[in-house]
Amino acid sequence: QVQLVESGGGLVQAGGSLRLSCAASGSTFSIYVMAWYRQAPGKQRELVADINSGGSTSYINAVKGRFTISRDNAKRIVSLQMNSLKPEDTAVYYCTARRGVGLYWGQGTQVTVSS
Repeated sequence: QVQLVESGGGLVQAGGSLRLSCAASGSTFSIYVMAWYRQAPGKQRELVADINSGGSTSYINAVKGRFTISRDNAKRIVSLQMNSLKPEDTAVYYCTARRGVGLYWGQGTQVTVSS
């Protein structure tokens, strides 16, 4: 079992930055694939970025070059640095931890980007 708690959301103007953090507790953090999803109003939840146990990352095209996912295994934290934010980035952002068929979700944090 993994428990995840996100923080760092808020309201920001277009072009601004936010840093989301997700603190994990429970099972061994370092072996999990960690990811950030988001869900905008009226839209399906989508995978934004992920990072595996070796530190390899992937991003959806919409955020490449603007968002950076990172992890600190010693502190059991995964972060999402979001720069050059756009109104279309407005969504609830969720942290997840995955290992095999096990997938755990945080409660989500709201990010609102005003134009």
